[in-house]
Amino acid sequence: MISTEDKKWVDGALSQIAVKMETVAERNAGKIPYTTDENGRFDDRSSDKDICWWTNGFWGGEMWQLYKLTGKELFRNEAIGTENKMDRAFMNYNGMDHDAGFRWLPTSVVRYKMEHNEESKNRGLLAAASLAGRFNLNGNFIRAWNDWGDDRDTTGWAIIDCMMNLPLLYWASNELKDPRFKAIAVAHADTAMKSFIREDGSVRHIVGFDPESGAFLRDYAGQGYAEGSSWTRGQSWALYGFVLSYKYTGEKRYLETAMKVADYVLSELDSKFPEYLVPVDYRQPADPYYEDSTASAITASGLIELAGLLGGLEEAGEENVYKEKADIYQAAAIKLLKTLHEKRCDYTTDKDNIVEKCTAAYHDARHEFAINYGDYYYIEALMKLSGDALEIF
Repeated sequence: MISTEDKKWVDGALSQIAVKMETVAERNAGKIPYTTDENGRFDDRSSDKDICWWTNGFWGGEMWQLYKLTGKELFRNEAIGTENKMDRAFMNYNGMDHDAGFRWLPTSVVRYKMEHNEESKNRGLLAAASLAGRFNLNGNFIRAWNDWGDDRDTTGWAIIDCMMNLPLLYWASNELKDPRFKAIAVAHADTAMKSFIREDGSVRHIVGFDPESGAFLRDYAGQGYAEGSSWTRGQSWALYGFVLSYKYTGEKRYLETAMKVADYVLSELDSKFPEYLVPVDYRQPADPYYEDSTASAITASGLIELAGLLGGLEEAGEENVYKEKADIYQAAAIKLLKTLHEKRCDYTTDKDNIVEKCTAAYHDARHEFAINYGDYYYIEALMKLSGDALEIF
């Protein structure tokens, strides 16, 4: 539960979003956006060259969020159009990677749950089968990217982001009454828990395994500042992803891991970033300083999910510490969201994006720009607080 004052704020923010995004959706009809140009207008990733881009599911997911929020057919039609366009990705082997969940959970699986559409169910299952096919039995991990065409051998690479794709496998197991998909998800989650989560709750982004023996070889800096650092979006994927694995399996080790990561994140924010403007890396230098608002939104949504599950445990008469933790996590989530709302959101129709100052990677040439999943997770978190979230997990 949230306070009456916070509920009023959430409803007001969602109302602003709905008004803005009706104009934005009309202006960008037929597109699948990722970011904006210098004029604040969305690009389009729906061409044959870009249809496999890993974020393409978030636009359709955002449209389903807005359809549930408003009931307006404009949003439903755009969501279905995005899903239909993404069929071309199934025919591109190299375009089908570990991010199947990011693409088909918020589009096809959501539509199937909302409308029982059989074509959407089929797409979701095809995506799940593709993801399951990436499982390396030698090391019990899901391989990340495909070959990049350079001298890097990524055959044994896994990344923390993939924790957020596992719900596609859990869903497929439940839908088909077939344990294979869940078994793969659990095996990967256990490997991630062992090899990605450090003792202090910080998280590695990329781990390289020997693809033949499964042995841990090394970790890589990935999109964070350096090896041994703490990429904030990676922290958010871990926090949220382990929460979801607990939600699907009931295994307390995943709940404990999610809490460990959450406690680390909150300790970093409270001690180093008390304004709750999240950097790209919790261990980045003071100069240059880069923000990543996507990490704020994803962390907030994960914390709300975690708080809700812990609250349920407390109500069942388990350890009292769960209620205290739930209150701490939800309060932190609300603080993150209010900070975004007040300082990092544009509710005008001058720009197509809502959330500002997002960063894909610390060492990229471009920083603090619009990224579509910043909007998606911001809306998701607000809709969770309002009690009207999509049934995606």
